[in-house]
Amino acid sequence: MNKQLEESTASAAREDLAYAPIHSLAAKMRSGELTAAALIDCYLQRISRHDEKYHAFVEVYADEARAAAEAADHAFKSGEVRGPLHGIPIALKDLIDVAGKRTTGGSLYWRERVSPVTATVAQRLADAGMITLGKTHMVEFAFGAWGTNQTMGTPWNPWDLETPRAPGGSSSGSGVAVAAALAPAAIGSDTGGSVRIPASLCGIVGLKTTVGRVSNYGTLRLSETLDTLGPMTRDVEDAAILFGAMHGFDPQDAQTFTHTQVDPLRDLKKGVSGMRFAVLPDEDFGELDPEVTSAFARALDVMRSLGARVDTLRLPIAYKRVAEIVGKIIAAEGYALHRGWIDRDDLPFDHDVRDRIRWARGLSAADYIQVMTERKEAQRDVHASLREYAALLLPTTPLPAVPLSEVDQSKAPMSLLTRPINLLDLCALALPCGFTSGGLPISLQIAGRGYDEPRILRIGWAFENATDWHRRRPPAP
Repeated sequence: MNKQLEESTASAAREDLAYAPIHSLAAKMRSGELTAAALIDCYLQRISRHDEKYHAFVEVYADEARAAAEAADHAFKSGEVRGPLHGIPIALKDLIDVAGKRTTGGSLYWRERVSPVTATVAQRLADAGMITLGKTHMVEFAFGAWGTNQTMGTPWNPWDLETPRAPGGSSSGSGVAVAAALAPAAIGSDTGGSVRIPASLCGIVGLKTTVGRVSNYGTLRLSETLDTLGPMTRDVEDAAILFGAMHGFDPQDAQTFTHTQVDPLRDLKKGVSGMRFAVLPDEDFGELDPEVTSAFARALDVMRSLGARVDTLRLPIAYKRVAEIVGKIIAAEGYALHRGWIDRDDLPFDHDVRDRIRWARGLSAADYIQVMTERKEAQRDVHASLREYAALLLPTTPLPAVPLSEVDQSKAPMSLLTRPINLLDLCALALPCGFTSGGLPISLQIAGRGYDEPRILRIGWAFENATDWHRRRPPAP
C-alpha cells in the first residue's frame, strides 16, 4: 500500500512539473531544485507516452534536446545562467526553419525539405538558452482555422479524449502540445488568427504580435503583408517572457527596422484600474454560442471589478466586412507564393487548403489593389476610434471546439473575430475566460493598438490573476 502511495505521489509530482509555467520552472532551476536534464526527460517521456494519441509533433529532437540539457546543467553549475529561459524546452511550429532539419509547412509536398537556414526567432530562443523539443503539426501552408490536415494528420484536442474535436488552426500542434503538457510553451504563427484560435480551443494563452515586432526571416510564409509569429504558453507572464526574447530589430527582415525594443515585464503587474476598454455592439459579434456569450459577459464584470471602465464602441467599418477583406488578402498573397505547385493536381495537397488558395486565381490585380486600399482606410479610421481606449475586448472564437465530424470546410466561423485584428495591424492576446458545461475552454481576446504588446499583456495578467481558468487541466489520457 505504501509503495502504491509513493508511486501515486511521484506521478502527481511529475504531472505538476509538466504543467508548471516557465517562470516557475526557471525558479526551480535557479534554486537547484530542478535540473534541465530532468525537465527535458519529463517532457520527452510524456511525448513518448501520449503523442501517438495527440499527434502534436511532426518530429522530436530527443538526442539533441538531451545533449542541450546536459550543457545547460553544466552552465548552471559554472554560474553561467543566460536568463529566465535557459534550460527551458520549446516546441516550434513546422514552418520555422532550423538549419539541417526538415521543415514541411504542414505539406507532404515539402516532407523532405531540409532547412537551409535557422530562423531568427529560433536562433534568438536558442541564444536565450531554450531547448527545442521538435516541430509541431499545422494546417498545410498555414491556411485554415479549424486545425485540420488531410495529408499529415490532425492533432487531437486534449479537452475531449473520446470525440476528436477541432484543435484550431493553423498552429494546431503547438496549441495541443502546450495544452496537453507535451511542452511548456510553443511558437505559432498568426495571419488571420492562427495563434489565437488554437489558444482559444485548447485553453491556453496566445499572443498575436504586431507585424514587424518579431522577425519572419527563416519562416515559410503565407502572407507577406499579414504574417506574424507569437508565443503560446500556460499563462500571460510566460507569454511576456517569450515575447521579450523573440522581438526586436533584425537586419534580415526590413519589417523590423522601425520598431524599438520594449520591456514587457516592467509594468506587467501594475493592474488595470482606471483603464478604459471598448466592446463592440452585440450585432457586430455575429452568432455566438450562448456559453461564449455568458463567459464573455462575466469576463467584462471581472474587468470592471478590477477598476476598469467598459464602453460600447461602434467601429466606423462593419467588423464582418473587415474579416472578408482579410480573406482576400491571404488568398491572393498565398497564391502568389504557392502558385508554382498549388495548381498541380498530381501532388498530395490537402484539398481544402488547395481550394482556398486556388480561389485567388480569379482575383485580379485591380481587386487586390482595391482591398489593400480598403485596408489602409480601415486602419486609419479604426485606429482613430480606439485612440481613447486601452484595449478592445471581444471573444476569441464564437464557438468552443466542435467535433471534427461537424466541421464545414466551406465556412470559417472560427476566424471571424480574429481576422480583423490582422487587417487593422493590431496586437492581441487570447487567454481562457471560462469553460462550457461540457468542459471545453472559452477564450477572451484583448486587442490593442499596434506595437502595444506590453499593455495588452498587462491587462491579460490582471484578468488572469483575478481568475483561475488558466489553471485547469485537460483530462488525463
